[in-house]
Formats: sequence, C-alpha cells, structure tokens
Amino acid sequence: MSTATLLVFALVALIAIATPGPTVLLALANGSRFGVRRALPGMLGAVASDFVLVGAVALGLGALLAASEFWFSVLKWAGAAYLAWVGLRLLRSQGGLDLSPQDAAGTRGSPRAIFAKSFLVAVTNPKGYLFCSALMPQFIDPAAPQWPQYALIAIVFAGLDFSVMLAYAVIGARAVKLLRRRAVLWLDRLCGGALLALAGSLAFYRRSAS
Repeated sequence: MSTATLLVFALVALIAIATPGPTVLLALANGSRFGVRRALPGMLGAVASDFVLVGAVALGLGALLAASEFWFSVLKWAGAAYLAWVGLRLLRSQGGLDLSPQDAAGTRGSPRAIFAKSFLVAVTNPKGYLFCSALMPQFIDPAAPQWPQYALIAIVFAGLDFSVMLAYAVIGARAVKLLRRRAVLWLDRLCGGALLALAGSLAFYRRSAS
C-alpha cells in the first residue's frame, strides 16, 4: 500500500468518523457526565471494536452480512435494541457531573461499564461492517500480502476514531464547565434522543441501502 493510498483512506475515514454516530455521541455524553479522563475507557472500547470490525472485514464477515438476510437481521435488531436502551438511559438521566468511580447503581459509571457500553454499541452495528467491507478492500493491493495492509488500515482507522471521540469528549466537558448542571442534562437528552433516532434508522435499515 502506497503512502498516497493510505492518505486518501485516512481522509475518507475521517469524514465518515467525524459524522456524529453512536460512539461519538457516547463520547460527548461521557465527557459531559464524567469528564474527559473517565470518558477514556469508552473511547478505548470503541477503538477495540474498530479492530474487531476491520478483522471481520478481512475475514469476509461483511460479505456474509450482505449475503445472509438472517444474520444481518440478527445483528441489526441486537444493535437497534442496545442503542435504544442506551438512548433511554440517557433520556432518563437527571444530569449532574459524576466524579465518583461509581454512580448510585454501583456500576454504570465504572471504567469497565463505560468501556463495555461503547464496545457493544459499535460491535453490534451492521452498518459499520457493511460500510467498511465496501470501503476498505478498495485500498488493499491484491498483489501484496493482505493482513499487513489490513493491520495498517486498522491502526489508522482506530487512531482517527480515538482522536475524534476525544475531541467530542472535550467539547462535552467544556460545556459542563461553562453551563454547569443543566448543560449535562440537556447534553444527555440530546445524545439520548439522537441514539434513539439512530436505533430507529437501524431498525429500518436494509442491506440494499448499503
């Protein structure tokens, strides 16, 4: 893979990642609720899902989802249900910056819970698999070993994803400092409503739209 090819991929990937999606919205919400430092596990969860996604594309899972209505539907409904659940939790939030390691439920604000939430939101979204299975192979040189190329693409993709999520988390944290409690409340509601809308769009998503 040439440097020019990698730069073109990075530009296309950055445009796609910067468009607000589930993990970006979670980074924004986590930054406003917990602060940037405690939002980091969520970003790492999304980055871990990036490597799963790229590995799945390299193994042909994206092609399987495009060909199998059953497995596509299983992943689609699982992803839509989880997105809706996360969105409803944010809509029911009472706002307020949480600086404790755990919230009243004891686990929702723990690093492990924040990591798992972002990871599951990303890894159960079939749009990601279909998008990447359509995009990434175009930047792979078939005459060269493919796994090193996919590994490089995964590193670039994950690095860009982390950078964008970090920027959104900082925005969320700064909004809290400027506007205090009500900023968190309205950011939670905004992100929760957006996640519910994404869950609805995912429920009506069809393979032919990819």
